[in-house]
Amino acid sequence: QVQLLESGGGLVQTGESLRLSCAASRGTFSRYAMGWFRQAPGKEREFVAAIGESGDSTFYASSVKGRFTISRDNGQNTLYLQMSSLKPEDTAVYYCARHEGTGGTLLDHRQYDYWGQGTHVTVSS
Repeated sequence: QVQLLESGGGLVQTGESLRLSCAASRGTFSRYAMGWFRQAPGKEREFVAAIGESGDSTFYASSVKGRFTISRDNGQNTLYLQMSSLKPEDTAVYYCARHEGTGGTLLDHRQYDYWGQGTHVTVSS
């Protein structure tokens, strides 16, 4: 059983930054692509960013591209999401997830098999 634990959420003002972390419990972290998703109240879960196994390839939703940076430290089994220039519309619960590794798209939450419990990010205007 893989456990993912997010941290780093909080309340910030528009334009400020936050860095989210996701610590994985198992040593196989480096074998899987990872992703960040978010879910705002009353909305469906949406893709934010994903990163390949080695960290060489990254993908972003158009709404966050240029403001958010996904990265990983395979030696520390940790995934990161650096969020800058935050906007009120970034307010959501942010989840990290492990891609199931079947070769499916990294953008679809249904291709991920393990999820963290989520961390709240609130951006005030």
